[in-house]
Amino acid sequence: MIVSKLNAYVSEKEAICRKNDAIDPSLYSEHGVKKGLRDENGNGVLAGLTNISKVTSSEMVDGVKVSRDGQLWYRGYRVESLLDSLGDSLGYEKIAYLLLMGEIPSEAELAEFSALIGECRTLPSNFTRDVIMKAPSHDIMNSMTRSILTLASYDEQATDTSLSNSLLQCIRLISEFPLLAVYAYHAYNYSENMGSMVIHRPDPTLSTAENFLMMLRPDRKYTATEAKVLDTALILHMEHGGGNNSTFTTRVITSSGSDTYSTVAAAMSSLKGPKHGGANIKVMEMMDDIRAHVADPADKEAIADYLTKIINKEAFDRKGLVYGMGHAVYSLSDPRERVFRGYVETLAAEKGREKDLLLYQNVEEAAPILIAKYRRIYKGVSPNVDFYSGFVYDMLGIPQELYTAMFAIARIVGWSAHRIEELVCTDKIIRPAYMSVMDELE
Repeated sequence: MIVSKLNAYVSEKEAICRKNDAIDPSLYSEHGVKKGLRDENGNGVLAGLTNISKVTSSEMVDGVKVSRDGQLWYRGYRVESLLDSLGDSLGYEKIAYLLLMGEIPSEAELAEFSALIGECRTLPSNFTRDVIMKAPSHDIMNSMTRSILTLASYDEQATDTSLSNSLLQCIRLISEFPLLAVYAYHAYNYSENMGSMVIHRPDPTLSTAENFLMMLRPDRKYTATEAKVLDTALILHMEHGGGNNSTFTTRVITSSGSDTYSTVAAAMSSLKGPKHGGANIKVMEMMDDIRAHVADPADKEAIADYLTKIINKEAFDRKGLVYGMGHAVYSLSDPRERVFRGYVETLAAEKGREKDLLLYQNVEEAAPILIAKYRRIYKGVSPNVDFYSGFVYDMLGIPQELYTAMFAIARIVGWSAHRIEELVCTDKIIRPAYMSVMDELE
């Protein structure tokens, strides 16, 4: 009874909220407000400094800003160079150390750090049963966030925000994230999908990518190619500058003096949004919709026709967006997508998914041209890392419910690095201004 009464009440009041909360769009320009903390050219408002990473997409040539292929740097190293230096080795732990500590570890330092991550990859007694399995949900990000906040109850120094304790907490969370994600999925799969309950204990001798695949799969088996592709995906998603939504959230919450668990939980809430970490799921949904309406993935004309309908809000979710295309910073190319593309082709060949790959390639070719034709854009449009990441996860047998959680397992490293840097460098709460434009009635 109360639910139906509440639904009726809010349905009636929605129009009132829309009327009284509406602000004349012209006032934003009149008062110089940078909506989304970005200017009219899409450049972010400068809110801080960082040594952790750099994202570039242009250069000044004779005083003129010229677009170029995007670049992503971790602690002074191009991400492509870091990946090349790994060869066939898995590198999640090595790059995590680099981002956290600011320097590439020696062999001894890497061995010590990797062993520590392996030893910390455990949860409190009965935590899986009492917390993760207690209220399973298809929303794995919500399940993980609940677990993160609950872990604070098991930490006697949960509110200690000293640098050493915060670093300790960050390392523990980096270690625990794969467990929180995989176990939350299996609890959901058992309770709502009527599937089997699979709870494999992590192996401290395996890497993060290997442990994830081993714990996810009932038979614990995975190939070297699968582990390498997942490891690369995690590295590419680890960090992306201080201005992305979830990392900025990390900075904001840290600046308030809040604890590590609350800070990471807030970042998780930001990441789960479809405009941020949930974008790869929208790509998969869009591609499924295209398959349903285009019979031949090699038919470029039919693909272009249907993409035109999507852009003109006549198809798919009718929002006019080609998901996985475009980025707030990159224009000509996203360096993460460039790296990932080669692994996608290798994995597609191994899995016999060449037909699906062809569809992705043809959408990638047509979409930027059509978006430029039908949309007012201030910079180039190219595929971003989310365009292929969902396809990769699908080929790895990772269920869609875990896609955003995969992002979190990677980005917890970047969040941790930015939390530490904020604690070291800043003692001022982040508090931007909002101008009131309300009418003073009396």
